[in-house]
Amino acid sequence: GPITVGIAARMLDDKGIRPLVAAQQKLQVEGQDIRLLLAGDPDLSNRTAIKPEELAEFASLPGISWLGHIEEIEKLWAQCHIAALPSRREGLPKALLEAAALGRPLIATDVPGCRDVAIDGKTGLLVPVDDADALARAISRLANDAALRHQLGAAARAFVETRFSATAIGAQSLSLYTSLTERP
Repeated sequence: GPITVGIAARMLDDKGIRPLVAAQQKLQVEGQDIRLLLAGDPDLSNRTAIKPEELAEFASLPGISWLGHIEEIEKLWAQCHIAALPSRREGLPKALLEAAALGRPLIATDVPGCRDVAIDGKTGLLVPVDDADALARAISRLANDAALRHQLGAAARAFVETRFSATAIGAQSLSLYTSLTERP
């Protein structure tokens, strides 16, 4: 089916929802049938929450669906060709780790946390914060290059397996503890 971009996040302005919607709509106007799945609920206790009325308005736009909260995240990524997180700030974004583990190429902003998982040109593409035009270009680039999507997705999966799997984290923790106990 049509190329589909997904985002799994709280529906906050800080997560880059508005620029992502603007990028997808720009591509629609240009004649590219790119779908966008918004997965997550608004966190109304957060000052940057996007109100449900605005999310419903986004969902009325061509090619956009707001799914709300997703219990089984793998079902979201099974529907998507590309995972996006154009956030203004992140810790270590679990959403990108999950998408990468399922072999999805990543598009994220060049901020700490995001760029630790979405490594530009290796596991995904990085764009500046709040730049809908750059997001549109990155989406279009991946949408129109299946080989690049597959290459970045495979690299993202391998990266997550070697750096963030339970086995890898366990080995890193053991190594740290061993080094601490061997000090005089």
